[in-house]
Amino acid sequence: MALRGKDAMTLVRDDLRARVDAIDRRADRLRPGEMAYELEAIRRIANRHGIGPAITVVHALDGALSRGERGPLVHGWLAILRDAVGSNGSVPHAADIYAAACAVRLTG
Repeated sequence: MALRGKDAMTLVRDDLRARVDAIDRRADRLRPGEMAYELEAIRRIANRHGIGPAITVVHALDGALSRGERGPLVHGWLAILRDAVGSNGSVPHAADIYAAACAVRLTG
């Protein structure tokens, strides 16, 4: 029997959080290309399920990696991504809120 509605989204969000946590545990050992590959998988899943805030943060994190951010900076970005994955889709403009948070993080 296929899951529907809230149960299915709970499973998707749990999977995405587990993926973010796995990246976070290995972040200090992953090369930027490897991390970008794993982030792309998260972006695709988030896109398929309409989790806009996560898509927004993945794009910002890709930019951070391309600028050479590593170590604790990446862990901070991953914390924002983990939060975005669990964000409530009923919040109006949630992706815009995360975009603003990423902009603040970027500019310090």
